[in-house]
Amino acid sequence: MQINYDFLDNFTFPKTAMTVRNRIVMAPTTLRASLEDGSVSDNELEYYRLRAQGPGLIVTEAAHVNDLGRGWEGGIAASDDEHIPGLRRLARTIQSGGAKAILQIFAAGRQSTTAILRGETPVSASAQPYPRGENDTPRALSHDEIVQIIDDFAQATKRAILAGFDGVELHGANLYLMQQFFSPDSNRRSDIWGGTFEKRQRFGLAVTAKVAQTIEKYADRPFLLGYRQSPEEPMTPGITLAESLAFAQKIAALPVDYLHLALKDAFQTPFKDKSDTETIIAHYRRVLPADMPLMVAGLLKKPDQVERLMDEGVTFAALGRELIIEPNWVQKVIQHDIQAIRYAMSPAEFDLLGIPKPLEKWLLTRFRHGFPMTTDPEFDPQVPWRVYKPAITVSHQPIDPTQLMTLKPKP
Repeated sequence: MQINYDFLDNFTFPKTAMTVRNRIVMAPTTLRASLEDGSVSDNELEYYRLRAQGPGLIVTEAAHVNDLGRGWEGGIAASDDEHIPGLRRLARTIQSGGAKAILQIFAAGRQSTTAILRGETPVSASAQPYPRGENDTPRALSHDEIVQIIDDFAQATKRAILAGFDGVELHGANLYLMQQFFSPDSNRRSDIWGGTFEKRQRFGLAVTAKVAQTIEKYADRPFLLGYRQSPEEPMTPGITLAESLAFAQKIAALPVDYLHLALKDAFQTPFKDKSDTETIIAHYRRVLPADMPLMVAGLLKKPDQVERLMDEGVTFAALGRELIIEPNWVQKVIQHDIQAIRYAMSPAEFDLLGIPKPLEKWLLTRFRHGFPMTTDPEFDPQVPWRVYKPAITVSHQPIDPTQLMTLKPKP
């Protein structure tokens, strides 16, 4: 029986009137495949080219807005005008397949190291060490530096506009700098940028407002502004769902086109309050304006999962690891060829699917949960979409910078 999925319908954003061809988004994926100076490489362009034919939107890997914002080797840079030509090639590659190109922009904050920053100390809202791994203790940013970083986000947005992107997404999730200012764990300040709940919101709201002003000033075409958010933090003290919902309402009141939730599971319930059995997306849908587009990422694989998400009031489904494994996911759904969708990776297919070596290494270590291989003893071809946790040793070591020397830019 052929099914007509609602997620294949096009969508027009209320505030910008931009129309996208369907509700599938390629989630931002950290490729670690740029050149050492942050320039876009051929490897990246090939990866995006192979996946640009199906999704309505493609959100790129996070691009750092200044040199102190670098979070890993091989990250994309939007920190200087010299990167505009490479960013332009990236935007055009994505758009060549019919997808809208969204540049995600960020600063890593304390999720970096002195080595990655070439001798500089990582920075954050306060001098609070990152709770995972062995990252260097950051230094607290001064007021003037904070004001400069806000402008750096605006300048990166201007570069995205000049490079021909269709929008930018502010990365306020995954424990990076924008989230660090919002979190009571990482923000222990006592000035206007921290302390109370209201003051912890100020940096994120200021960045969003400044970026919106930049779009209004420089964009001569519809240009989207998205905001990515992680609803909860596991540490104590840490961000609570109630705080995130209140903050999301303030974000929605600004000229923002969509809110993007970064979840471990798209249908998860709050993990801090085990008694709460309502999904996080239901919480958000209840407090957000009815016309505020909501995007959700979280181990989505099967078409019926995505359709269920639409039924629960979500506007866009962001697929990450599944589009790594199956670049033609959307096309196969459109052609009613569901049985042909791949849900596991064969070791022989990494090169075929244009997956850069640094990403391959990361998928086989750090992100193996939710990334099944056909050679795994646990893999069951009868239920290839089943999520399981392979018995592996996870490495948290950074990518060797020498791997980047094999990547070549276009002339």
